Amino acid sequence: MAKLAATTYGDALFELAVEESKTDALYEQAQTVLTAFEDNGEIGRLLNHPKIIKEEKIKFLKDVFGQMVSGDIMGFLTIMVTKDRQSDIVAALKYFCGRILEYKKIGIAYVTTAKPLDDKTREEVVEKLLKTTDYVDFHMNYNVDESLIGGMIIRIGDRVVDSSIKTKLDELARDLKKVQLV
Repeated sequence: MAKLAATTYGDALFELAVEESKTDALYEQAQTVLTAFEDNGEIGRLLNHPKIIKEEKIKFLKDVFGQMVSGDIMGFLTIMVTKDRQSDIVAALKYFCGRILEYKKIGIAYVTTAKPLDDKTREEVVEKLLKTTDYVDFHMNYNVDESLIGGMIIRIGDRVVDSSIKTKLDELARDLKKVQLV
């Protein structure tokens, strides 16, 4: 149910952003709110506290975010609290940001390698991804996992390309187990 609420509210905010040509501004403001929630866990705990009334929660949000975000984002936050969906604010904003990036054809790629990549290799990875996808830009996330031995794993959404040596060795081991000697 929470996922449904997050997508419903996130879709509504997305439609507003597109309709009013505010995609960039609302995306940046949503990122500001998300950062605040991530940096300060007290915000979420306060908003989800059962003994604090809705009016106090809304006042708190206005005090914290009123000077940083537009009336659109403030209205979004207010509606979420009014409808008892404050626990879905982060999920809804993350969903909204994902929709904005898709709308602007910006992909989010997660690249995992055995060793850190140098700048030249990072540029080559981005170039290859731009040539092989419909995206015009990427937000890149690089991770190091020494257990891969070599190669890389690239994940974009639900698509994964795994060219790591670890995976190739695992596949080879599985194939060898299937071989029956006569």
